[in-house]
Amino acid sequence: MNPAINLTRLALLCTLVGGFLTGVNCQAGDSDPIPRIQVTGEGSVELAPDMAMLDLTVTREAMTARAALDANSAAMKEVLVAMQSEGIEARDLQTTGFSIQPKYVYPPAKPSGEREPRQITGYTVRNSLTVRVRDINAVGRILDTSVTLGVNEGGNITFTNDDPSTAIREARIKAVQDASDKAKTLALAAGVKTGKILEISEHSYSPRPMPMASAEMRLARSSDAVPVAAGENTYKVTVNIAYAIDQ
Repeated sequence: MNPAINLTRLALLCTLVGGFLTGVNCQAGDSDPIPRIQVTGEGSVELAPDMAMLDLTVTREAMTARAALDANSAAMKEVLVAMQSEGIEARDLQTTGFSIQPKYVYPPAKPSGEREPRQITGYTVRNSLTVRVRDINAVGRILDTSVTLGVNEGGNITFTNDDPSTAIREARIKAVQDASDKAKTLALAAGVKTGKILEISEHSYSPRPMPMASAEMRLARSSDAVPVAAGENTYKVTVNIAYAIDQ
């Protein structure tokens, strides 16, 4: 084939790419003599979650650090016992935060402008627990029980999957097929053919944690379990593929 015709077709292809499809590039020059079509393909798969991660915190205040710690420990022990009675295994319970903080008051300034030293008025003890719940249907009941037993601060609830590898593999296949279809469409429009793959790279995206309750949780008894909607997780894969243009 005449080289001049090849260059003309390549120029036409680049014009088409720039006109209606972003993320697709053509390259042909002295530094890279192989004409190519570079495309981005995307694939996603929805999967119902089979596991939830709960962040629960017990906070207690008292005049002394000892009293605050004792009250906090007693409440957390009850929470741990309740988690185990719900079938949560020891491997799925993890302490993720602990702190003892003094509470201060700052006396107002005197008319002279002098200030008295700050004063300690009590102590706050926080103990945070991450619970991995493998039975989605038990999440609402566990939340209700934990609040009843003394959990008064909540963090996040994350619905996830124990093994999303199959979903990610399916998303990867879809992404590669999407990239291949785009490359063939561009090549057909320019009157050329795609050749072998010159480069390929991948980026995968897992579902982000879904915040449930970051504010203070009310210590109120409820006859019903907390309503929880798990929805679906979306696993996404993006691939960048460079195809050679057959001469």
